Amino acid sequence: MSAAENRPSPRLLIVGPPGAGKGTQAVAIAESLGIPAISTGDIFRANVKNETELGVKVKAILDAGDYVPDSLTNELISDRLSQPDAAEGFLLDGYPRTLQQVEFLDEHLAEKGQSLTTVVQLVADRDEIVERLQRRAVEQGRSDDTEDAIRHRQDVYLRETAPLIETYRERGLLVEVDGLGSIDEVAGRIETALAHRGFSPVASAS
Repeated sequence: MSAAENRPSPRLLIVGPPGAGKGTQAVAIAESLGIPAISTGDIFRANVKNETELGVKVKAILDAGDYVPDSLTNELISDRLSQPDAAEGFLLDGYPRTLQQVEFLDEHLAEKGQSLTTVVQLVADRDEIVERLQRRAVEQGRSDDTEDAIRHRQDVYLRETAPLIETYRERGLLVEVDGLGSIDEVAGRIETALAHRGFSPVASAS
């Protein structure tokens, strides 16, 4: 069996607090491993733009000022993960957010004889993250981004993700990575952590 055939399919999830650069790292990981980065926000926008059947439903909900329910989010994710480019792996960003979504994802992947392989958690000191976001708010002139507002978002993140993180920790899927430092430094740590789990870049630039 060749190294390529022996290479496990990277079915990954990335989580991290607001301000930890999760979106940037998600794109870098996906490019490195040759898999699609799948974020719920991107899926919503793509379906609305293309006026798909699911997109029409999402647009009606958003136009009414309501939240997209778990059932529809699950349907959108299921549709996206069934597309050919996700057959050999993917990186999820922003999903699952609830234990109900975790259960749905488990069932969806199990139907294909698959399962999530690794969860990358960007870990960052809360006070340093708050300081970073405050500096960004000043630089971008966002006066409504107060320290209280920033800390509230951190609280919401911790409250919402704690059950998910504990679930994946118990399954032995969690990889904790220091999320502070330059983009390249954090990317290097993630690459090293993933390499330890058998996921190496698909090819080096020539």
